[in-house]
Amino acid sequence: MFDLFSDIFTYRDNALTRIDPRAKLVIALAALIAILTAERVVLPLCVFGICLGTVIALRIPPKLVAVRLAAPLSIMAVLVVIQTFFTGTTPLFTITFAGWPFTAKVEGLRQGVFLGAKVLGSVSVVFLLSIVTPAHRIFQALRWFRISRNWLEIAILMYRYIFVLMDRVADLAAAQRLRLGYTARGRAMRSFTALAGATIIHSLEQAKRTHDAMRLRGYRGTMPFGPLPALGRRDRGLLALSLTLIAAAYGFFEWGIR
Repeated sequence: MFDLFSDIFTYRDNALTRIDPRAKLVIALAALIAILTAERVVLPLCVFGICLGTVIALRIPPKLVAVRLAAPLSIMAVLVVIQTFFTGTTPLFTITFAGWPFTAKVEGLRQGVFLGAKVLGSVSVVFLLSIVTPAHRIFQALRWFRISRNWLEIAILMYRYIFVLMDRVADLAAAQRLRLGYTARGRAMRSFTALAGATIIHSLEQAKRTHDAMRLRGYRGTMPFGPLPALGRRDRGLLALSLTLIAAAYGFFEWGIR
């Protein structure tokens, strides 16, 4: 779970981490818009392949990549199954489960793969952005784009205390395992329920302590954000080139292939 949220790899020095976060945010947003508005499966899959290849080239551990993509792959599998068996009219094959026949349809399979490709493409863009940009730089860039200061303060505090809560949950779960809290199904369910309740209580207590500490340090309702310099010529050129390539790829895959 620590690997799922950690941004330790964003502090490596490479060509992508040196790009201005504002340029990376605009490029990521343009890629997401292209994926979500695509009407064919090719563009989302190409974006997924490019992002995954870039992550591999950056030498990100395969375990981290698997952890980050596990949930999107699960969502994709569910979408494919639901669409395959409940959408369309052309039968593909029939299976029987618990005495109930389920018929797969060609149109449903095609639609499920299309939606799953959009999920994978979108998640891969966000994943690559999180690998090459520290969280505080993303928040700083969002503030430069005039995103609400209140929303950004909440996001910063949430991100900061995710790790605190994770450490607390890990300690509680370890204590439960030492007391054989997960040896049977019923006991495991009770232990998990107690763990969830304790986590909620701890989060409320932590919120009170954090608010008191911030007030003692002079917090009066606004959190300062450091200014960002003007966008450099290299970053402006890279931004223009990337947007041009995204637009060209969109036009080619959506209108140029028949």
